[in-house]
Amino acid sequence: MMNTVQLVGRLTKEIDLRYTSSGTPVGSFTLAVNRSFTNQQGEREADFINCVIWRKAAENLANFTRKGSQIGVEGRIQTRSYDNQQGQRVYVTEVIVSNFHLLEPKSVTEQRPVSDGNQSYKQPNQTNQFKAQPNQTNSNDFSFNQDFSQNSNPFGDSQKVDISEDDLPF
Repeated sequence: MMNTVQLVGRLTKEIDLRYTSSGTPVGSFTLAVNRSFTNQQGEREADFINCVIWRKAAENLANFTRKGSQIGVEGRIQTRSYDNQQGQRVYVTEVIVSNFHLLEPKSVTEQRPVSDGNQSYKQPNQTNQFKAQPNQTNSNDFSFNQDFSQNSNPFGDSQKVDISEDDLPF
């Protein structure tokens, strides 16, 4: 069986970098990926793909990118589910990133304005922590389950992603 994903797009906001209770970095972000065709009005539409990246790669991605940065990611699709506060089963599909590529020069990234608080660096032992469990097939590959007892899904209460025009990189 094969589960591989390769995407090129732009970050809709800063990487949300957090730490597990054991101190493992994990970053979540949304990647805006243009479709390869235009709609009837001649406009290009985009898909907004939720992504998760782990360990040192998460820290590097958070340090070397900003909102609007163009990146390429490689990884796999993973689905998970949880019961929200209303007792409804919510399904989440996201890309677990194994590798990323910076696709614009450092000078272009540095010219982008630094976000006004969208980037969240949470230190270990704070709330909203992920509980990591190693995947048995590859010691360098992690899956996660988040404890939603205190907070809701980091991507919203449904799979729909609400993004304001200010968050669009184009």
